[in-house]
Amino acid sequence: MKIAVISDSHDNLANIVKAADILKKEKIKTVLHCGDICSPATLSEILKIFLGRIQIVFGNVDGDRLGLAKIESKNPGRLKIHGESADIKISGKKIAFCHSPEFARGLAARQKYDFVFYGHNHKPWEEKIGRTRLVNPGNLAGLFYRATLAVCDLKTGKLELKILK
Repeated sequence: MKIAVISDSHDNLANIVKAADILKKEKIKTVLHCGDICSPATLSEILKIFLGRIQIVFGNVDGDRLGLAKIESKNPGRLKIHGESADIKISGKKIAFCHSPEFARGLAARQKYDFVFYGHNHKPWEEKIGRTRLVNPGNLAGLFYRATLAVCDLKTGKLELKILK
């Protein structure tokens, strides 16, 4: 099973549409978002153009958390907001995700997860801490670095960085 991991979309709707095209081509049904969607209106747009399941953690500029939570209540089964961090299992893989690089590093150091995903600094990154792969998918907004997302094949472990054009 393939999943997509995105972060730091920062209300960039044009890039969200480009990302949705990639997700469709890759037949992705699950997206993990590592924070900084920004506005509830952007989250509503994401749900309109991506029809799969989305799991989200809050980032430091997700100011209207109540507005985001209201959207979650209107989309049961499709949208899950975990709060500051998430601890989930998909296709037999233990996954944690959050926004903060420091918190993510601490989660990876526990050696409890197969993958730990994070965002915040906008820089695509991957490293191995023991058995855990610590991964930043970059940023969807294209701020400071090119706009990117990650596609992870949980069956094979292959991780691919997709650059938006």
